[in-house]
Amino acid sequence: MTAPALETERLILRPHGVQDFDAVAALWAAPEVVRFISGTPSTPEESWTRLLRYIGHWQALGYGYWAVTLRDSGRFIGEVGFADYQRSMEPPLAGIPEAGWVLSPEVHGQGIATEAVGRIHRWAAEATDWAETACIFDPAHTVSHRVAVKLGYAPAGEALYRGNPTLVMKRAISRR
Repeated sequence: MTAPALETERLILRPHGVQDFDAVAALWAAPEVVRFISGTPSTPEESWTRLLRYIGHWQALGYGYWAVTLRDSGRFIGEVGFADYQRSMEPPLAGIPEAGWVLSPEVHGQGIATEAVGRIHRWAAEATDWAETACIFDPAHTVSHRVAVKLGYAPAGEALYRGNPTLVMKRAISRR
């Protein structure tokens, strides 16, 4: 299975392919992008592994990440999706799909994250039987916290991930 293409007013969310490698590597090499994630820009090798993990998620689990592109130009600007990373985290997410988003700094502050992540949650309500999703991030990442709250996430506690305090938020999947 591959990711279905999804659309919003300004965006096309499409499956990743190997042709996205240069854009993925550039995104994850940006210090501003990784500041609250790992703190260290990714090497091309790490970005290649990430890209293959995105593609593999769809094939193994029937869900994963989308490449986010601008509708008017087709330009790659980031990634959004759901994953099961089997994180060594206490307490664990216990199989709850984890939402994530990362966008190029050039589009920060334009509502793109809210638009894209909102669209994948509509997909989840239509295409899955999930009861809820989770998202995790550095408690200092106030921008992602605001995006999560706008999309209906609520604090569900704190966890330790790689020795660091991690905010865990959860959101019920609402179906109409």
